[in-house]
Amino acid sequence: MRRLIVIGIGAGDPEYVTVQAIKALNRTDVFFFTDKGDEKSDLLHLRNEICERYAERSGYRIVEILDPSRDSESPSYDEAVREWHEKRVDLWEATVEAELEDGKIGAFLAWGDPAFYDSTLRILEAVRARGSFGLEFDVIPGISAVQALAARHGISLTQIGRSLIVATGRQLSQGWPEGASDVVVMLDAHCSFREFDHELSIYWGAFLGTDDEILISGTIGECADKIVEARSAARSRKGWMFDTYLLRRQDK
Repeated sequence: MRRLIVIGIGAGDPEYVTVQAIKALNRTDVFFFTDKGDEKSDLLHLRNEICERYAERSGYRIVEILDPSRDSESPSYDEAVREWHEKRVDLWEATVEAELEDGKIGAFLAWGDPAFYDSTLRILEAVRARGSFGLEFDVIPGISAVQALAARHGISLTQIGRSLIVATGRQLSQGWPEGASDVVVMLDAHCSFREFDHELSIYWGAFLGTDDEILISGTIGECADKIVEARSAARSRKGWMFDTYLLRRQDK
């Protein structure tokens, strides 16, 4: 039986790590880090920093798993993601079986909160379903980019009596969700907000909780070009981009 903890480590600031997460870090014998290459080495460095800062027990090990690439040229996004995840399942299954002894505890550190557009739980569930070895895992929630966005802009995510929708840029590009007043958008590489009413309010943030954080807010008409320019410049500089935003129709 292998035992794992999936630990949400927050959206970027090491001080977003919760007390519950720190306790989990100090129960861990083997940390599994996914290495996404030089462009995203910042993410690997943050995980190392969090372990160095909070994991006080001696003798833990870090095992890096080189993340397979996704076919960005595939005509089918869904099929490309399925193939990419299957490669991850193969790698994670082999690595956990080889590196984590029965009776020891391993951990995956999930950026933000593993409940929001993160594949960690899906991959581990697939590993468990294969049945090559017994696998149990617990989940520790973290401060997500959605929560960090609201805090950094000093806003509530919801208006009185209204619902909140969380969507991807791909979903938003298909049109405004019916009946929605507030929409949080993640994974939007194409800045889909430009297609909507320029009077809508937008609260945008990139690299939330880090030294590279960028915040822009106002109406779409006021901010769209600024966001596109800032996003492009930051992505060129860092080689990757994590951004999130809230679109809001104001109460009448």
